[in-house]
Amino acid sequence: MIVQPHILTKALDAALSTGADFADIFLEDTYSSQLTVLNAKPEQAIVGQLYGAGIRLFFGHEIVYVTTNDLSEAGLVKAALNAAQSRGQGNPKKTMPLMQVPFDSIHTFGEKPWEMDRARKFRWLNSLDTVSRARSSHVTQVESGLNEKFQRVQIANSKGVMAYDERAYTRLRSEVYVEKDGMKESFYDDEGHMGTSEIYDQVNINKIAEENVDKALMLMTAQYAPAQEMPVVIDNAFGGVIFHEACGHGLETTSVAKDASVFCGKMGQKIAHESVTAIDDGTIANGWGSLSMDDEGNKTKKTTLIENGVLKSYIVDEMGSRQTGYEITGSGRRQSYKYAPASRMRNTYIAAGKDKFEDMIRDVDYGLYAKKMGGGSVNPGTGDYNFKVVEGYIIRNGRIEEPVKGACLIGRGIDTLGKITKVSDDLKLARGMCGSVSGSIPAAVGQPQILVSSLMVGGRAK
Repeated sequence: MIVQPHILTKALDAALSTGADFADIFLEDTYSSQLTVLNAKPEQAIVGQLYGAGIRLFFGHEIVYVTTNDLSEAGLVKAALNAAQSRGQGNPKKTMPLMQVPFDSIHTFGEKPWEMDRARKFRWLNSLDTVSRARSSHVTQVESGLNEKFQRVQIANSKGVMAYDERAYTRLRSEVYVEKDGMKESFYDDEGHMGTSEIYDQVNINKIAEENVDKALMLMTAQYAPAQEMPVVIDNAFGGVIFHEACGHGLETTSVAKDASVFCGKMGQKIAHESVTAIDDGTIANGWGSLSMDDEGNKTKKTTLIENGVLKSYIVDEMGSRQTGYEITGSGRRQSYKYAPASRMRNTYIAAGKDKFEDMIRDVDYGLYAKKMGGGSVNPGTGDYNFKVVEGYIIRNGRIEEPVKGACLIGRGIDTLGKITKVSDDLKLARGMCGSVSGSIPAAVGQPQILVSSLMVGGRAK
């Protein structure tokens, strides 16, 4: 999918014909595949292609956005004219000469999804069922899935930028269900990366299956977590989902420009404990949330959001920069051409500190070790959040003791930032799908282990 520059120029000129300040075109050709296996039998195989273009116009701070599946010259010009004329008449402008912007991709891909034998993929998923049932006779159901996406994009705008990029995402997910003495539990895990067939060599199928079974069985004997305020040690990797949801969204200009964030007007101020440095990085090689360029044609960057507790940057897209005056950070992202881009996170994490995980645990007389976080909800305007703890343990007298279930963490993002008293040196990232105004996109979350001095734990009252 390559549309010639002279066609893109005609479409952009049509978009500017009624006085728009800026126009851009996002063209997409995406292959996707979703395979699901239930109890060693193929349950679902959905393969599709998404093909189209989105044309966006700026009239000051007002946005007009249209889409089309007709990528011919006539189709693109017609869609651009419809967008321009919806706003009324003004003095026409001209597009600057389009120049190809080279982006040296740091990402490497193996076989494309459509080049690989589907039967092999199903056999790979089936092995999760085989290993799980061999682990325990209490396994009643195993569900596994493989999602693959290969996206080709071309972007052109009235400032003369023209660029092309390819992105690939592969993700494996497996969940096991167990039953014993009338009790039922389940546990799940996932693996994935920005890449293709390399996942078959990177993922340890046996380890995923066996750990899922062991942890599901563990939950069957676990007691419910107590409901009270206490110190909490949150593990690394997906533990960073709390920062992502409760703080990260509030740092996007999508919220800041509307004065709908608790972080508005706090640039240069201390908003977290001095042990906290937070990064939003789009430059990690084959990182789940990485990009060579963003969906507005801007080069991606590594952005320091918080440095030693002080707010240093917001997450800024093209319109967000116009509205707030802050520099673009290469963070304009969207699910597909069907969505206009917005400021979105990429690989967002709390940076490694100097503390040791063992010392954090020793510092807690009684508290919770949140080893694996699950989903939850957050109010972006206030940062109030509620997140499930999928795997948790009581800390007693400086030691990790019995497992507990049914726990959740309740707090407010900006308050929690101030209560982080220790940050370990063991940084890990994990995959996630982030939903916002521009759809669902791959975004990595992460952190080292952190100690929060006091946090409300939801559970069962004694």
